[in-house]
Amino acid sequence: MVRCVVGLGNPGKEYAWTRHNVGFRVVDTLAAWRGVGWRKGWWRKYWEAELRAPCLLLCKPATYMNRSGEAVAEVCDRHELGASDLLVVYDDVDLPLGRLRVRRGGSAGGHNGMQSIVERLGTKEIARLRVGIGRSEGDRVAYVLGLFRPEEEEVIEEAIKAAARGIELLATQPWERAQAWVNAWRPGVEVETVKGNGDAGNGSVTFNRLRKQE
Repeated sequence: MVRCVVGLGNPGKEYAWTRHNVGFRVVDTLAAWRGVGWRKGWWRKYWEAELRAPCLLLCKPATYMNRSGEAVAEVCDRHELGASDLLVVYDDVDLPLGRLRVRRGGSAGGHNGMQSIVERLGTKEIARLRVGIGRSEGDRVAYVLGLFRPEEEEVIEEAIKAAARGIELLATQPWERAQAWVNAWRPGVEVETVKGNGDAGNGSVTFNRLRKQE
């Protein structure tokens, strides 16, 4: 069961809208939807926010991307969490812009933030939700630390909202059902809303069924 969602990014205004900070933006969106604020965590290594329904701890490491594992280890110690309680959200250059992928474990795929978490927790069995930012054509570091073009920003904003919705589903619905929705989602789709019962004791929840645009 997902108990803590970690969005990866770099602290500081200069990084806020870069491609590498998509993970921060996803958890910020979810916190804003629920009207909850952020507070500094243990030794100021991370920010945290708590949702009540579903009961989720949101986290943003403040240690910079390459040292994300330090912050996540502190969160796990302070809140008595294991690797199986985590869902890590981050950008992926190997996915097309705006596409989403969720899986229960696997390699870090060259993402330094996820690699830091894997190394610090000592396991690859950590659920992750990747948000596609598109492949770079030049220097990868400059690309991920750069800004989205205006036409890209429209797509990524839609994907960020879908990722936030996907987190709600992963926390309340059977994993396979929520995973299928997230992995099938793509920019430019419409959705139909149906009702279902959460499997985490949170009562009635909303589930979105994909429907192609005409």
